[in-house]
Amino acid sequence: MNAGVCWLGGRKVHRMGFGAMQLPGPRVFGPPLDRQRAVDVLRYAVAEGVDHIDTAQFYGPNVANELIHAALYPYPAELVLVSKVGARRDDSGGIHEAQRPEQLREGVLANLRSLQLDQVPVVNLRRHPEAGVPFDEQVAAMVAMRDDEGLIGAIGLSNVTTEEYARARAITEVACVQNAYNLADRSDQALLDACTADEVPYVPFFPLGSAFQPGKPVLTAPAVVTTAMRLGVTTAQVALAWLLRQSPSLLLIPGTSSLTHLRENLAAAKLELDPEAMDAIG
Repeated sequence: MNAGVCWLGGRKVHRMGFGAMQLPGPRVFGPPLDRQRAVDVLRYAVAEGVDHIDTAQFYGPNVANELIHAALYPYPAELVLVSKVGARRDDSGGIHEAQRPEQLREGVLANLRSLQLDQVPVVNLRRHPEAGVPFDEQVAAMVAMRDDEGLIGAIGLSNVTTEEYARARAITEVACVQNAYNLADRSDQALLDACTADEVPYVPFFPLGSAFQPGKPVLTAPAVVTTAMRLGVTTAQVALAWLLRQSPSLLLIPGTSSLTHLRENLAAAKLELDPEAMDAIG
């Protein structure tokens, strides 16, 4: 694995990480279809140099964190676990906001229990503005958990605007930003540019597209398909390699429950897109 390294929460990590969201069952709910395969995927990722794993207690719920603990505990010293708070699941798999400061703290404590950690290295505040909770109150709660209680090592942001990012930076150090971005959806370009200028890691979710955006396909985009055929690689590898070219501080966390797809994703870190590919994709 190549693609360089980047600072995250005060520690160096490889730019190709792993996202645990696809390890639980369908709709990110319940146990995995094949538990041993999920454990094998996690162990293979770390054995191949992945030192940044993105997770959340509400993936499952509890399932992704439990699998990470089962596969990797005691955790390698170089591994940076990044979780997020701001949502919860109900018994039928529904997703609900959990945005109030006390709910954010409950979410952090739940992560600590399921991962069996004294401190989560990085925790992202997943913003849901429709909940009506003032952003400054949320950031203050995260700062208190970091500085006063030591429950988290560093504070990240997710699903935030450029303005909210700037407000948070005026209050405290921001370890990373996790927003939607891929070659078919570049609506967050301004925030990516701001993070690049500030040398703050930007972590795009939905790097390979999303079922929530059927009108913005990534893997079937004509330029991606043509480039993959010409270079003899997969469309996913093209999409991931393109993202790595967008900023030196961009980190990737593609998720999968397949060892085959994991190998392909990791190999994308070595893929050099030529000028023809970059011109075709734009």
